[in-house]
Amino acid sequence: MNSRFLALAFAAVLALGLPAAAQGLRATPQLGPARAAPDSGTRAADFIVAVVNSEPITNNEVRTRMLRYEQQLAQQGSAMPPRAQLAREVLERLITEKAQLQVARETGVRVDDSLVDQAEQNIARQNGIALPELRRRMVADGIDAARFREDLRNQIMLQRLRDRELEQRVKVTDLDIEQYLRDQEHGATGDPALTELNLAHILVALPESASTAQVAQAETRARELLQRARGGEDFAKLARENSDAAGAAQNSGVIGVRTADRLPPLFVDATRELAVGGVTDVLRSAAGFHIVKVLEKRRLGTAGATVTQSHARHILLRPSAQLSEAAARQKLADFKRRIEAGQADFAQLARENSQDASARSGGDLGWSSPGMFVPEFEEAINALAPGQIAEPVVTRFGVHLIQLLERRESKLTAREQREVVRNLVRERKLDEAYLQWAQEVRGRAYVEYREPPQ
Repeated sequence: MNSRFLALAFAAVLALGLPAAAQGLRATPQLGPARAAPDSGTRAADFIVAVVNSEPITNNEVRTRMLRYEQQLAQQGSAMPPRAQLAREVLERLITEKAQLQVARETGVRVDDSLVDQAEQNIARQNGIALPELRRRMVADGIDAARFREDLRNQIMLQRLRDRELEQRVKVTDLDIEQYLRDQEHGATGDPALTELNLAHILVALPESASTAQVAQAETRARELLQRARGGEDFAKLARENSDAAGAAQNSGVIGVRTADRLPPLFVDATRELAVGGVTDVLRSAAGFHIVKVLEKRRLGTAGATVTQSHARHILLRPSAQLSEAAARQKLADFKRRIEAGQADFAQLARENSQDASARSGGDLGWSSPGMFVPEFEEAINALAPGQIAEPVVTRFGVHLIQLLERRESKLTAREQREVVRNLVRERKLDEAYLQWAQEVRGRAYVEYREPPQ
């Protein structure tokens, strides 16, 4: 089984839309082959381990989820917890999810196929492959396509429920912003969500159950590559020609710009004291040996900090009783086709159709800094080159057709600094609100424990 791909695909499912505090494990860039869970090749006789209201959770459900988490931990180079502890934690997460899904269904939350299609396409794009190739690899890895789509649908449904329940609970005041800035000023280390890094890396992968000789051989190869990188050879060329990381041949080993809390702790710790252009020593993880180079490093939320800003415009359609989500996506896809064929003007279509305040200005959203938009919207912008139009994107506000007009490097003003901090504080408050809400939902559910998972 190609567990490297399986781990990344399921990491996307597990982390899709979850608040940071709910994720526990974050989806990270693909670093190399993951390790299969011990005894994962055989399935135990199935039995019920818990009942949530009237819905059972089976032993095999727990084992399957454990395998995904273990693969993701290996992908991140993180320590593996004892299996008994992991089994308990996974069971509790499944109980929480089951209770929330029941609330979602009871309160009319629905997810149509078009949104699941979009989620699948996003996962394919994150892997740098086309959707047919994604599905081919899933079959090769033994992933049931219908089960995978159902997992996606459930996670999207949960996110919609959480958005609806949590938005009204969170308010960010000027006092909150001032307190956060004071805390950062007096803290020994800054919030990792305010540190933005652009890293490149080379992976020398280790096979599963590598022998001592194989480990030594891989480390020797990694140290030779480190010596060449520090000797002045082009790091991008070294990555393209030597890295075992997926996509290295296409992206020259570049992970891309991410905040520090979205990168493997191994990489963040190793690059903490490095300046731009610096290269780490050889790092060891469960995936193999890594060499990491710092391409960019900047501090968000600080007046004067330089950030990459985007100038975009959009057309927003809000699904309603008269316009389904699928119909909105189809309508915007038709707009995209007409614009690209030169048969229609984006600004004019926005003025005539967009259902938000930007319609008056032809959908123009002005210049935005990182963190100003919801993740799905921002991800779509980041994937575009100037002039390009994304496929219709669904967010909690509706369905968007987005065009990137231009990008620039700009220094944050004091006002923009406060907006960055406002968004960050809001995310922190959403995490706190989620934990409280999840406990309320869990407390209302009837849970009967049966036999412990094995």
